[in-house]
Amino acid sequence: MSGRVHVFAEYEREMREDADVVVVGSGPCGAVVAKELAEAGKRTVLLEEGPPFTPEDFALDGALSMARTMREAGLRATRGHVMPTMQAIALGGGSLVNSAICVRPPAFVFDEWATRFELAHTSRADLDPHFDAVEGFLGIEPTPDAVQGRRNLLFREGCEKLGISVEPIARNVRGCRGSGECFTGCRARAKQSMDISYVPAAIRAGAQVYTSVRAEHVLAEGRVATGVRARVVAPWTGRRGPALEITAKAVVLSAGCMATPLLLLASGVANRSGQVGRNLQFHPGVAVMGVFEERVDPQFGATQGMQSLHFLRDGYKLETLWAPPAVLAVRLPGAGLALKERLAEIPHAAIVDAIASCHHSLGQVRPRRRGSLDPVLHWRLHPDDLPVLAKALRTIVDVLFAAGARKLLPGVHGLPDELGPADAERLHRQRFRPSDFVMAANHAFCTTRMHGDPKQGVVDEWGRCHELDNLYVADTGVFPRCTSVNPMLTGMALAHRTAQALRDRL
Repeated sequence: MSGRVHVFAEYEREMREDADVVVVGSGPCGAVVAKELAEAGKRTVLLEEGPPFTPEDFALDGALSMARTMREAGLRATRGHVMPTMQAIALGGGSLVNSAICVRPPAFVFDEWATRFELAHTSRADLDPHFDAVEGFLGIEPTPDAVQGRRNLLFREGCEKLGISVEPIARNVRGCRGSGECFTGCRARAKQSMDISYVPAAIRAGAQVYTSVRAEHVLAEGRVATGVRARVVAPWTGRRGPALEITAKAVVLSAGCMATPLLLLASGVANRSGQVGRNLQFHPGVAVMGVFEERVDPQFGATQGMQSLHFLRDGYKLETLWAPPAVLAVRLPGAGLALKERLAEIPHAAIVDAIASCHHSLGQVRPRRRGSLDPVLHWRLHPDDLPVLAKALRTIVDVLFAAGARKLLPGVHGLPDELGPADAERLHRQRFRPSDFVMAANHAFCTTRMHGDPKQGVVDEWGRCHELDNLYVADTGVFPRCTSVNPMLTGMALAHRTAQALRDRL
């Protein structure tokens, strides 16, 4: 049977499928697994809770786009320390709406993983062949100056003046025009999101892709997973439709580090360690807007085209940022006329953010009620991670002023709404509290972490659950610790390795 995409309008009655492997989730990790196994001749079924999108479906209005492509309309947030976090619900997962950033972590990240979590085969050298495979398939390359736009180049100028190493970001794009529309969907289809790269390759190899289908239960007998029970859900409303049951020789969960642990808990499997849903980590991000005399036109240029890895050992990474004005407005101070005046300055603005490795700040994912697949996220910023964010903020301020900004909007409680160059020194004396920072974090990991000791982790180094012989997890939940850099490429490399290990067992 040839592969194809099944959509909501087709589902009229209960369905059954037999497969060698069923993969839950079509984001970057699940799509890799589906493609690799389908091309190996395995009968592959790929389930995705969200619908497929086409360029005609993309909306430049940030609020409308989030309502359609994000879980909880883009309003999901942690409890404890309230922090927004966005997860996509669409064919292709987060790759549809992320900035296409593809960065390999440095070797020291994997050395720390190996030491702390008893991982003997997860060094940077072990994973480099898998990074190579993903990068080669997607055509990942550094962002050229021709599509950087003034906003990104200002960041480079500021870093160079301060002697901070800076480089173009490698991204999974082909023919990028620098339209800055990554967040709301690439209408040019230059971004190689999973729905136009890995998923079509899986389909060409025979994979069946069911969209608008939500996995609800992993079926298991003893140490063997036997398949998945799922349910059709209407796009955007979640209205339940017919059931779908897939019987399979192996099950791969790639629903993301929020949804995969809840599916395991609802199914009552793979949690003898008690670690499922625990150890939730983020890359909390702080961002500063710089306003320049010159016109920057920040809407043009790669959404995130420049980065600095200079401070990775200090716990943070610097990068440029762009988002629709409706999204930016949430962070701008003032109301009424004052807010309108600040919005009018956006054509002269550039934004720099930092993502921080907050290793002390742990949380958990729990169901809203027993058996629910809707998450409640508990997380707090640990005081020991506060100095990392404070140093990152100060570095951003220094870079933007070095680039020529005439004023900054820091968005930090206890600081003025606007800072001038003369205020930079005050920032270095300021003492912060965790509640002072207005943060967001869309990079999340570790809720089904790998560990060499089955008592301390959920999966082994190849993503196989310690308690079941043929149940695998392939998403960022398997990270034992955060990656220090954007996680998509690492997740895909690990998924590539998982697919190879599973292929050899089927």
